[in-house]
Amino acid sequence: MTLDPLPADADVIITDRLILRPWRPADAADALAIYGNPDVANQLSPALGPVADASTMRLVLDQWIAEGERTASPAGRWALQYRSDGRLVGGVILLPLPPGDEDLEFAWHLHPDFWGQGYAKEAGRAIAHRAIARGEEEIFAVVRPGNTRAVSVARQMGMEWVGETGKYYGITLQVYRLRYADLVATEAAEKQALA
Repeated sequence: MTLDPLPADADVIITDRLILRPWRPADAADALAIYGNPDVANQLSPALGPVADASTMRLVLDQWIAEGERTASPAGRWALQYRSDGRLVGGVILLPLPPGDEDLEFAWHLHPDFWGQGYAKEAGRAIAHRAIARGEEEIFAVVRPGNTRAVSVARQMGMEWVGETGKYYGITLQVYRLRYADLVATEAAEKQALA
């Protein structure tokens, strides 16, 4: 597969294994494999529901792309693709949490074939470093009760549990917070463990 070139001004983040880039209308089929999967859609907050077909997925992507053009940095939505071959494995967001838009939520959505391989943690840390470099003091993840995979990712990123709330999206969610000191400490501990 040949990788499509990225525009020079694209909001792109590159990690060891991934490229986080803006969504494109041409991503509809690959995005449908992610967001049309009930195992993914059932964990989204707010609930999106599985996307039914490619046409609907294109409409969702068009909405996300338009929203991205109005969103102030460091917030955004990114497609996650492999650096090596360009395969789309998921998506991530960093968006203001309702109702007050005061806190930034990091969320990740991977196709189940790519769960458990560290991609969400890798993307999340890249997003966190970018947000902090642009003036944010902390980012949050909100997790549906019982979503042990999401809790594991949040903890692996260095997030700390801060409580349970019903203020976001009108449903009860577990809240995790990541501050710069926690991010750096977690990364340093991992490096030391590998040494």
